[in-house]
Amino acid sequence: MTVPSLAPDVACPPHCEGLEEVCAAGVRDMAGALAFALVRLPHADRRPVLMALGRTWRSEHGRPYGPGLSSVGTGNRASGLIVAHVAGEAEGLWVMEQALRSGAVSAVLATVEDATLAQTRRLEFAARDGASAGILLRRTQGGLSAARRRWRITTLASFGATHDARAPGGFRLDAELTRSRQERPGVWRLEQDDETYRLRLADRLAGDGLGERGRTGLAA
Repeated sequence: MTVPSLAPDVACPPHCEGLEEVCAAGVRDMAGALAFALVRLPHADRRPVLMALGRTWRSEHGRPYGPGLSSVGTGNRASGLIVAHVAGEAEGLWVMEQALRSGAVSAVLATVEDATLAQTRRLEFAARDGASAGILLRRTQGGLSAARRRWRITTLASFGATHDARAPGGFRLDAELTRSRQERPGVWRLEQDDETYRLRLADRLAGDGLGERGRTGLAA
């Protein structure tokens, strides 16, 4: 799986703190969800990032592409990226909790679908104990959760290259904040900046303001 070169921007809420969830709107949106999840991680922290990838997820989406991962910030860390292959949900949750609580990593991203409310509370507490960030990367939006924010990611067709209409343009996605303890829900339409490799507001939407949940083409 190739991950586009993206980096955080002030358009979205601050970097992930504690536990968050990032859900792909569909199968084809998983690469965008993974890229957005990595962008959400605290880039100033020099500790490594741990990715706990389940067997089912790996069989459906493959392994992340190393150079693409380094371009979204994992290459800026002293120890880079640690990838752990886990057999099932229970093992993935255990690895995530232990890694978060240890304080040895800046963040843990795990492909877990069926975490209960109690289990997500444990992950939130573990993230606090280890001063780390945790993201559950999911195919579907789950039920009750202690996650501070829940995102739904939909990838979009690019506008096209500036100097060649036949060439693909920058990577674009809709990031919908469906649940948050701090901010009101809304949608950000974001695109890749070819010069800075940052996620920025889509040029044609800049200045529209943060809108209500359920609307499209909103920005902040």
